[in-house]
Amino acid sequence: MIELSTMRVFVVAAEEKNFSQAARRLNMSQSAVSQNIQTMEQAYNVELFQRHGRSVTLSEMGEALLPMVRDVLRSARLMEESIQDIKKEIGGDLLIGCSTSAGKYLMPALLSMFQSSYPAVHPRVKIMGREGVYDRLLNQVIPFGVSSKHFDHRDLECIPLFEDRIFLIVPSTHPWAAYGKAMPDDLLDQKLIMREEISGTCETVMEGLKSYSITPDMLNVTMELGNAEAIEMAVERGVGIAFVSEMVAARGLAFGRVKKVDLQGMDLHRTVHMARNVHFPFTRAQSLFWDFAKSQYARLNTEIWDSLVNFAEIS
Repeated sequence: MIELSTMRVFVVAAEEKNFSQAARRLNMSQSAVSQNIQTMEQAYNVELFQRHGRSVTLSEMGEALLPMVRDVLRSARLMEESIQDIKKEIGGDLLIGCSTSAGKYLMPALLSMFQSSYPAVHPRVKIMGREGVYDRLLNQVIPFGVSSKHFDHRDLECIPLFEDRIFLIVPSTHPWAAYGKAMPDDLLDQKLIMREEISGTCETVMEGLKSYSITPDMLNVTMELGNAEAIEMAVERGVGIAFVSEMVAARGLAFGRVKKVDLQGMDLHRTVHMARNVHFPFTRAQSLFWDFAKSQYARLNTEIWDSLVNFAEIS
């Protein structure tokens, strides 16, 4: 009989498609990952993976077994949750895929509020791209996803979580810093640092500039970075100017390292959503968290936002 721990190694290795990355995620050695996979292959006399140097892909048998193994692990988790419910203690893991910079700042606050009522719950936020969140939700790999994109799919339910404002920030020594205002057309003469085109921030900015007949090819993008915090740091160092979430900009603004500039006529903001797969069988903790998140929209947009900005000001 294969143990549940071995099955978990198989699932993580299948998701990562790399034994080294699976080992880091599981906090174990690569050889231990390989041994677990070999144990499962020998027990069932099958080949689960096809090796391609450092990467691996699921074999035909591995593809067939993966959803069944996930069902076994899910059933085991539900059993553990049921036992905890019987003992009047709601606990278990709470995995959330997050693709937004603002989400990274607000999720700890939301989760800590939830954990104050359910301390036996163990949240884990995994940062990934929007497509990664979307795919994992559809494949029922994660119970929740946080993204600036509203996922339109019959199997997915999305709820608004909070409103994220997008700021244009410039170095404190920039000519615009003192006045704090500019025209959208003024961007054409500036060195811009941007997120990748598929990011929510970039899409929001380009949609706003479209009404001024400004297209991506007209901008002088001097650097493209996939991390909002790295972009803010690059602005601090005078590399260029950039559009970032207000929450990313908060610390630099508080210390005077960057300055906010208002573009006349432009109010950039986006709604950040939380999504779930309607077919994913929630544990008791997951169900309670979903209901809790739905009830916190107003609070996330007022007191939690203010508390995080105040934290940045005193840090």
